[in-house]
This record gives sequence, structure tokens and C-alpha cells, in this order.
Amino acid sequence: MVGESDKIVPKSCFDCVQSIESVYTGGCVAINKDEQRIFTTCNEDISVLDMLTGRKLAELKGDTELVTTFAVKPNGKHLVSASRSTQLTIWNLDTFKAERSFKAHESMVISMDIDSTSTLVATGFADGTVRVWDIDRGYCTHNFKGHGGPIAKVRFYPHSNDLKLVSASDTGDIRVWDLKQRKSQMLEGHMSVVRAIDFDETGEFMVTAGRDSVINVWNWKRKSLLRTIPVYESIEAAGVLQTQDTTEMGSQKVVYSGGEKGIIRLWDMSTGEELFRQTKEHNANHAFVNVLYLPQSHLLCAATNDQNLLFYGANEQLKRVRQIVGYNEEVIDMAFIGQEHKYLAVATNTEQLRIYNTSNHHCELAYGHKDIILALDVHDDGAIVATGSKDNTACVWAINMNAPIDQRVTCVAIAIGHTKAVGAVRLARDAESLFMISGSEDRTVKRWDLEPLRAIFQDPSCAAEFLSESAGPIKLQSQYTFQAHDKDINSIRIAPGNKLFATGSQDKTAKVWDVATGKPLGTLQGHRRGVWNIALSPTDRVIATASSDHTIKLWSLTDFSCLKTFEGHTSSVLCVDFVSMGTQLLSTGSDGLIKLWSIKDSECVVTLDKHEGKIWTLAKSESEET
Repeated sequence: MVGESDKIVPKSCFDCVQSIESVYTGGCVAINKDEQRIFTTCNEDISVLDMLTGRKLAELKGDTELVTTFAVKPNGKHLVSASRSTQLTIWNLDTFKAERSFKAHESMVISMDIDSTSTLVATGFADGTVRVWDIDRGYCTHNFKGHGGPIAKVRFYPHSNDLKLVSASDTGDIRVWDLKQRKSQMLEGHMSVVRAIDFDETGEFMVTAGRDSVINVWNWKRKSLLRTIPVYESIEAAGVLQTQDTTEMGSQKVVYSGGEKGIIRLWDMSTGEELFRQTKEHNANHAFVNVLYLPQSHLLCAATNDQNLLFYGANEQLKRVRQIVGYNEEVIDMAFIGQEHKYLAVATNTEQLRIYNTSNHHCELAYGHKDIILALDVHDDGAIVATGSKDNTACVWAINMNAPIDQRVTCVAIAIGHTKAVGAVRLARDAESLFMISGSEDRTVKRWDLEPLRAIFQDPSCAAEFLSESAGPIKLQSQYTFQAHDKDINSIRIAPGNKLFATGSQDKTAKVWDVATGKPLGTLQGHRRGVWNIALSPTDRVIATASSDHTIKLWSLTDFSCLKTFEGHTSSVLCVDFVSMGTQLLSTGSDGLIKLWSIKDSECVVTLDKHEGKIWTLAKSESEET
């Protein structure tokens, strides 16, 4: 007799309680002077983020045209933005409302700076002109011409007793404008786009850098070139560290730079000697598009070309201390980690494995693959994650979120052997049988021996010691390989007990196999298009398949016959899973819909519409409350 507490309660209602949204899509980034807020470009809007948590505090809604640049007043009260519409907008940062908007020019604003008194804003235009505006009154005070190309950078001299503006163009010419006398002085020293202008604390020296792969140091008073430092990479950002962050380097004047190599480098301003070069993270292929110095926090914030913000200690060997993920693109796969489900492993259109803290949205970035991660799986105890990638490999990762930041997610093993992208991976369902099964676009299935990782399965905190002893991630051995399908393999599921596993393919079929031998047990035929995803019931000997033919099918694992067909999606069904003790199905589709189905009635119970595009994956907690 079934007790009252054992009764299955079908699901019928869902509420969206959290959303991890895009906060940075590339472009301008700014941090206010007290280092409490980060401002980022998000298409036609500007996101306002909390510096400590990375959470979005507000959004400055734009004019439907892409934001080109913006700047924050040093007093923190206003932000001035420009968009492709050629409008300048002044935002109140207490109310996050636009106070005033006016047309700046016929040409587009591509660079901007605000003076130290928070009264003037300088704008550099695509047509080579430079204008200075009174922010509060909204009128143009100066209109400068003389550059031969678009204005890549403008910067006010930081000391208000010397009212001057520096501008640099795409052709490499630099001009110093005297705002009182309305005269300019030309500085020659660059051959290409100048991307950085900065001053030391005293205002005695100016530093410029650009895509001609040099850093120039200037005497500000004489406007003379003191030194050219060849850096042998295209530079996107450079600046001068304050003395509080340079004492350990034995130099009072230290310049930082960042660019196409995706690392921060430190230089002695006096001698041009390279003092320190950051070690790039394993297989990371990003470049830096901007680097901001935070003197109060002793940090350098690097914006990457894959829309992440990486924070490094300015006086701690440039170690990464935190990060903010700006943009996830398409989420391809995900799974909860651990029994408490505090963390979520996410695969997107990048080579990075991303681990989100679901309570505060902090995200760990793990580098190991050389191309996009297509699939992932989390071991039942939450200590191990497996990933499959477009680089033809699968990786096994140890998870220890209590470790130092560079040891929290560690690649401990690599499976090399597939000749095409690995689109499906699955770990054994318990810690007794240590193996992984992978499926690929090369149409083969491989079983990999994970026994050499037993110590890590038992204690993931030993991953660093393991890597030290093995001199890096170990190479896994394949226990068997066979051609499983006639087209790409999209999905793999292992049944509880590790006796059988199933595969789904673009060849319109799903197949069931013996885990121990790899021998076929049955073929599920009936879909008219490729099978994107499969799921095994936790209670019955049935399997569900999701297909491009817009349907979900339920099959018997006894005789491999089709038991039911669920119709309701208007396009490809991309993911399916069992819920409510196997009495209901959840599905997602290319139509952006999530559907809940009653297996008994073959009816759609609920349709959820919270996404704007394809939903490739879904993840549920063990309690199914999330």
C-alpha cells in the first residue's frame, strides 16, 4: 500500500525565479572612481553592475542604436553616452534616467573622456574632428580640426590647473590641444592606431600605445618623446600603475599593457625593460580589448574579445582573482553540480567550461579545450565533470569550489581518439564503475577507462597534487570503439546500474547497447528526422527521444517498440527529460518553448515561453524543485 507521503504529485505550475542575462556584448567598459560600479556596453543599452557581486543593478535603455562609447563623471553623478544615432545622452546615475539628449555631430562618436572637474566632456568623431562640451549646459565649447583620420582616443590632462586635451587618430598622429589658447601641438611617434593615453601620478610623464606594437613615453612639459618600448604585439590598452602597486618591482614608474596576446605585461618606464609577463591560461585563446586600472582595489580589469571581464591582482603576480561573464551566446548544454545544486555547469559557444554559483551568479571559467564545448555531464557526487568538444577530444574535470580560484576547476584527463567533434559524453552513474562513454560526428562510440582517476573521484581536492605527479592531465585509454550510427551522434544516456546505454543520432534512430561489451541490443526506428536528445526513465524500462520532426516518442526497452508519440512543438525538439518519478516529460524546442507532458494522457500540461530563441538543453535538480 502506498503511503500518503509516497504519492506522486504531478507538476503543473512553474515560476521563473532567476535569469542569468547578458551584461556585456563587447565595446566600452568603465568603472566609477570609487570602484563600486562597473558600466558595460550591452548592444544598444548600458548595464550597471555591482563591482563586488557582478549583479546587474540597472540598465540604461538606449535609443535602439548600438552604443559606441561612454564615460563616467569622476564625481560619479552622471554618465555620458554616444550611439550610432550620433546622439549624446546624459544619464543621472542616482535615478538611472536620461536627463538630456542632443545631436553631437553628423559623424559618429567613437571616443570620449570627461575632465577631472566633471564639467567638460571631450568627443572624438569618425570624421577626424574633436569637440568639447559643457556637460551641465549641453553646448559645444570647442571644435577642433586637424587630424587626418578617425579619432581613436581622447584624454584630458588630469590636473585641472593645466587645461589641455590629448587626442590620437587611426593614422597614429597625436595632438595636444590647449583649451584656453585654442592652439594645438603635434606629437609624432606612432605609425598606426593609438589605443591608449595615460599619465603618471605627478603628471610629469605621458604614455601612449597602439597597434604599431610600441609604447611611447613622453615628457609632458616639453612634449618630447623620451623612450620607445617595442612590445611586439598589437596593444589595445596601456597605463601607469600607482607607486603603491610597484614597490615590490624595484621601480617607481611601471607601465602595464594588454592586447592581442591576451596577457598583461609590466614595463619599467625608465629603462623599457619588461618586468613581468603574465602566464596565459592553458588553451585560452582570448585577446584583451581593454584593461582598466583600479588603484583603490589594487586590481587590473581586462575586457576580452569573448565578452568576459577578468580581474587580476595588480601587485600579486597578476593572478586572476575573479571574473564576470558578460555574454553566454548559445547555451548548448548544462547540468547541476552536487546534491545541494548550488552550482551549474554550463557549455556555451566557447572553449571555456563555465561553473555558475546559482545563488549569486559568480562564474568560474575553466580553460582546457581548444574549441567549442558541445556536451557535458556531471557525476552523481558532483565532484567530476566530463566535456566533449569540437576539438575532437573529451576532458574530465575535478571540481573543488573551496580551493583557490586557479584550482577550483581542473582538467585532470583528456580523451584523444575521435577524428571529429565529440557531441555527446556520459559518465558512469556510480563511483564503483569508473568509465566514460563518448559519441562523435565520426559516428563512433568509445568507452574510456577512468580507473586511473579513482583517487580524484574519492577526493577532488587532490587534483593539484595529481597533476603535479603526472606532469599535467593524463591521456585516457579507450576500452572499445565501434561505429554506432550512420550520422552524427547527438546524445548518450547510461541506465542506472551501468548495464546498458543508449545513443541518439542524426540518422533518425536511437540505439541501445550493452555497456560491458558494446554489443547492440536494439534499434528504435520511427522518427522522420534526426534524433537530438534521449532520456531514460528513472522508474520504468522506457526511453524518450526528441527529434527534428517536431515530435517526442516513448519506446519500450523490452521489445523496442514505440509506445507513444507526443506532438505539439512547432519545430525541432532539442531536449527531453523525465520528471515526477517518470510520469511526466519536459521538452524544449527550437521554437523557444518548454513543454510539460503527461505520459499517461499524452497531453501537454503546461507551455512555458521565457526564451527568445532555441532551447538546446535543460537541467533539473535532484528534488526537481528547480
